[in-house]
Amino acid sequence: MDIDLWLIFCRESDMMADPSLALMVGHNVVWQSAFFFTKKGETIALVGNYDLPDFKRSGRFKTALPYVQDCGREIKKIIEKINPKTIALNFSQNDDAADGLTHGMYLLLLDYLKGTPFVKRFVSSEKLMSLLRGRKIEEEIMLVASAANLATKAWAKSLAEIKMGMSEIEIAQIIDANIKTLGAINSFRTIVNAGVKSDPGHGHPTAAILEPGDLLHVDFGARLNGYCSDIQRLAYFKRPEESISPPELTAAFNKVREIISETSKLYKPGAKGHRIDSIARTMLKESGYPVYQHALGHQIGRSVHDGAATIGPKWKRYGTTPEIPLEPGNLFTVELGIEIPLIGYVGLEEDLIVTKEGGKFLCPCQTELPII
Repeated sequence: MDIDLWLIFCRESDMMADPSLALMVGHNVVWQSAFFFTKKGETIALVGNYDLPDFKRSGRFKTALPYVQDCGREIKKIIEKINPKTIALNFSQNDDAADGLTHGMYLLLLDYLKGTPFVKRFVSSEKLMSLLRGRKIEEEIMLVASAANLATKAWAKSLAEIKMGMSEIEIAQIIDANIKTLGAINSFRTIVNAGVKSDPGHGHPTAAILEPGDLLHVDFGARLNGYCSDIQRLAYFKRPEESISPPELTAAFNKVREIISETSKLYKPGAKGHRIDSIARTMLKESGYPVYQHALGHQIGRSVHDGAATIGPKWKRYGTTPEIPLEPGNLFTVELGIEIPLIGYVGLEEDLIVTKEGGKFLCPCQTELPII
C-alpha cells in the first residue's frame, strides 16, 4: 500500500479506545501514547512511564520507550528518524473500525509536528485496517464459530423455558442467563419483540407481554473468548383454535429463509457487497414484499459489527464499504426480515465464512418455524 509508517495515536483508552488497540497493541493506556509500525518492520511503543512495565513484559514491540512530561517532543524525534513519505493515521469517513483517531488528538499531532513536512504526509489507514480486521486467521474463525454455536444452544435451551404471559424483558433475561450458564456473555444487549407490540430494530426489551397469536422475534449473540456471534431466531405462539401458523406468516418465513439460503451462496472471494444485497432486494420485490432498510450483512469478529466490507446498498451511510471485495476467511452475517401486520417481524440472521464455494454457515441455521 506504499505506507511508510502506520501511527496509532491515542489517550486514556478506558474512556475512548481506538478500535485497533485490542488487535495491534494488546494493552490499555492511561497517558497519551503512540505506536509506530514501519514498512521496514520496526515496531515502537511510546507510552507514559507508568504504563511502560506492561509493554516491556509483553514483548509485542521491538522497542518500548517511556516519557514523563512531553510525548510530542518524543513523537517528533521518532518520526524524523524514520522520515516517512506517508504516515497512515486511523481516520476514516467510511469505516467505524478505522476511525479511532479523535479530532482533538489529530489537532495535538498537528501541533507536535508543526513546522515539519510530515503534516502534509498524512493518509488514512482505512484500507489497511479493513484488510487487517477482515482477514481472520484460523484460530479466530474457530472462536467465532464457537460463539455462534453457543448462541444456538442458548436459544434451544431458552425456547423450552419461554411461556406465554412473559414480558419481553423476562424473555431477554432467560436468554441472557442461558448464555452465561454456557460460559459466555452477551455480544450486545438482547433484542426481543413480542408480536407487533414493539418495533424491530435496536430497541431494548419492553414490558410488552407475549400472547397467543404473537410471533416471537429475538436478536442476540454470544461473546466467547473475546469473539462475537450475532443471530436472529423466531417462534410462533399460536392461538387456541390454530394448529398451524397463519398462511401469510408461513409464506414470509419461507421467503426470508430462501433469500438467506440463496444469497449466502454468493459470499465468495471477489464478490462485492452491494451486488449481493441487490439480489436479496430483487427477490423481495418480485414476491411483493417491501425491502428492508439496512444492510444484508456485516462483518463479525472481535466486535459484533467488525468494520471493513459491508453486504449492503451503495447508500451514503455505508460509504465505500459495500464496494470492498470479499476475501476468503471474512466472517459475515446474512440477515433480513418482513413485517407482518398483527403478527410480528419475520427476521432471521445467520453467521457465515466466505469461501470459494460460497458462504459456509458457522452454526445450524433456523430452517423451520416452531409453533408453540
